[in-house]
Amino acid sequence: MILPVVVIGAGPYGLSTAAHLKARGIPVRVFGDPMVAWRTRMPAGMLLKSTPAASNIDAPQPGHDLIDFCAEAGVRRYESDWDIVPVEDFAAYGQWFAERLIPELEREKVVSVDRTGSDFAVKLDSGEQFRARAVVVATGLSGLARMPRELVAAAPDGPSATGPISHAAQHRDLSVFAGKDVLVVGAGQSALENAVLMAEAGAKSVRIVARRRGAVHFGDAPDQQPRLRPESPFGRAWSLYGLTYHASYVRALPAPARHYLVRRVLGPLGAWWLRERFTGRVQVTDGRRIERVRVEDGRPVLTLGGGEGPSAELGADHVMAATGYRTDVAAMGFLGDGLRTELRTSRGAPVLDAAYGSSVPGLFFTGLPAAASFGPVMRFVCGTEYASGRVAAGVDRLG
Repeated sequence: MILPVVVIGAGPYGLSTAAHLKARGIPVRVFGDPMVAWRTRMPAGMLLKSTPAASNIDAPQPGHDLIDFCAEAGVRRYESDWDIVPVEDFAAYGQWFAERLIPELEREKVVSVDRTGSDFAVKLDSGEQFRARAVVVATGLSGLARMPRELVAAAPDGPSATGPISHAAQHRDLSVFAGKDVLVVGAGQSALENAVLMAEAGAKSVRIVARRRGAVHFGDAPDQQPRLRPESPFGRAWSLYGLTYHASYVRALPAPARHYLVRRVLGPLGAWWLRERFTGRVQVTDGRRIERVRVEDGRPVLTLGGGEGPSAELGADHVMAATGYRTDVAAMGFLGDGLRTELRTSRGAPVLDAAYGSSVPGLFFTGLPAAASFGPVMRFVCGTEYASGRVAAGVDRLG
């Protein structure tokens, strides 16, 4: 009996990988709710920072790019660097991609994966159990939200959209902050755009709190990009070109260098089109670190240190942490204890070979968990072009 390959996750990386596996004639079962994070964990009204060229989900055959979806669905054509893609249209594009290329996708949850000899034992929440020859983990950002430890300590029951402290990933409708004072911790696109959307939704006040002085920056508009440098989906720069199209070279770097690249390259930076909406609407407190957090009468209060002068306090009705995500295989509860123990990791992320295979033969990781091995391009949709064919080839070589 030929055992199937299992793909866990139905976001851009899971869908793209499944399409490449199918194109090779490899039996595959794909589990997940297509584009669920984009549909339910992104704020309404959000716009993609990525250009249309950087927002294609890679397929092994032509006709499945964002522009193809636009033509078939009859929506606005997103094609130039000046076009800004709403999250709702991108989510619809991913669902269209799934319907066309993976119609057999199963909207079930994988609850456990364990090693059994040379294969894997897979269990679904429906109770079904079966064996698989290989497993590809493409679970995206699920369960990987990063929170400053001071905020964690002040929210013993965990961050909550309805509590005093939350993570940005927990919000879809930001109109609930109308008339409220909100502090947003972070200075990347998520922090800046959430702050703007809350201000536009009627928040009484919104303030960015960032550790680095001068942390709030915005990118250059398309006509301000340097012309004598190579193009990449992220802009014109030799470094961005290399990290996008030659990601395998990142694997040869020492671990500290790889983690530095993931953290800093294409790091905290607002989109060029957000600057005008931000200025005058959102306040900024930067160059101050969070020393401690307490909650008084349901209102969080941040004690800020660093910078010039004594510590200061900032209170609000709510604190939102827009502090990104961090890969930690220990948080992937569906992986059996034996698998997690056997996995070789670097700062919580799996160490991968050139085909995205882990130290457990037959277990592959793609998307964000692969960034620690292949660099920052794995944090973005356009990384599917680099990853998916290589993952499928690696699975194929298992025989």
